[in-house]
Amino acid sequence: MHIHILGICGTFMGGIALLARAAGHRVTGCDADVYPPMSTQLGEQGIDLVVGYGAEQLGLDPDLFVVGNAISRGNPLLESILDRNLPYVSGPQWLAENILRGRWVLGVAGTHGKTTTTALLAWILEEAGLNPSFLVGGVPQGFGVSARLTDSAFFVIEADEYDTAFCDKRSKFVHYQPRTAVLNNLEFDHADIFFDLAAIETQFHHLVRTLPSNGLIIANAEEVSLERVIARGCWTPVDWFNSANGWQAGEPDNVGSFAINLKGEPQGRVECFTLAGAHNRANAVAALAAARHAGVPVSVGLKALASFGGIKRRLEVRGTVRGVTVIDDFAHHPTAIRATLAGLRQKVGSARILAVLEPRSNTMKLGAMKAKLPASLADADAVFCYAKQLGWDAVEALAPMADRAHIYDDLAQLVKAITAAACPGDQVLIMSNGGFGGIHDKLLTALAA
Repeated sequence: MHIHILGICGTFMGGIALLARAAGHRVTGCDADVYPPMSTQLGEQGIDLVVGYGAEQLGLDPDLFVVGNAISRGNPLLESILDRNLPYVSGPQWLAENILRGRWVLGVAGTHGKTTTTALLAWILEEAGLNPSFLVGGVPQGFGVSARLTDSAFFVIEADEYDTAFCDKRSKFVHYQPRTAVLNNLEFDHADIFFDLAAIETQFHHLVRTLPSNGLIIANAEEVSLERVIARGCWTPVDWFNSANGWQAGEPDNVGSFAINLKGEPQGRVECFTLAGAHNRANAVAALAAARHAGVPVSVGLKALASFGGIKRRLEVRGTVRGVTVIDDFAHHPTAIRATLAGLRQKVGSARILAVLEPRSNTMKLGAMKAKLPASLADADAVFCYAKQLGWDAVEALAPMADRAHIYDDLAQLVKAITAAACPGDQVLIMSNGGFGGIHDKLLTALAA
């Protein structure tokens, strides 16, 4: 079967492309924004990309169009598909019907930490010899791809609460029907599709309603929102983490090792964990608990966590020039920004951190989180904000940071300002959920010059 994917360079749809190809289908796709790591990954896998959404792509004559949730009515290719009554399906529905059915699905949901926890869980199962299939919203270093298909009974998936497609406004994760579900956290996000936190909680409860009684929910005890979700009705056992009455990570020593306890009983230690920050220790605990439900002994999981190599675009060092280190991270919500900066601060000590922020997500563009930005950036010594095409005043929003905040709406001027401010020993942390105009390479080139 020939499948043509609309929005193929999104992290989820790019993963669908890899899985479809591994399942024996011919796969092509199109997108408007083509940037690494997904564009690079697709190219390496021999998947042909078309830039844009022109109706002439109907001439490819695929058997099925798979439509990503970034595609809206008015898109010329989508309108042509509808006008001609051609077969189409959403990515999550295609995945559920063609790949997930009959497998033990381990889904990782939450506002933050989904990608890291999914990658950690897949790695633990891999090191345990279970050879899992997976779909991650990033590229784990140990695997080199965001998705793969094996003959294993286990499938690990990043379970996103964003809507499914133009024709299906349920959250993606409702399609997956996991047996093991991690609920990492839950707060307001995606202001473009959810009116308030209660609306998101309803979607999470829809997920809870799909879990079997012989499954398991691993939930964050520090999140009152998750307590409300489960209190609405739950037919599945729940293991809590971040709780003295459940799973809990201890404080790390100076080489990143920390203890794991379950209901106060020591389970062992994670040695030399490479991911910084309390949020990543919580991610590791959640992954450990989920893997245990799939039959992986805790001792095996602990060894696997010690060998985890990280994920592209999660505190990924892109290069060091003249003593200045340039780091890439996907953080774009104030909570994630704060946690990322705290983790980096823990790692680099008193070194200066120059935070470079692109408020690119729909939630950020709408200004729903602008009041929380100054506090989330507190660990940065200086902040450079790219404010092009925002619907709110970044100068006003970051005014509490006084002269630590620098606002630019021109990318070249932004790069010039960061280059002028950077000194040997500085850590330049670039945070965006998009390509950010290739700023990472532009900055490294400017620093070298």
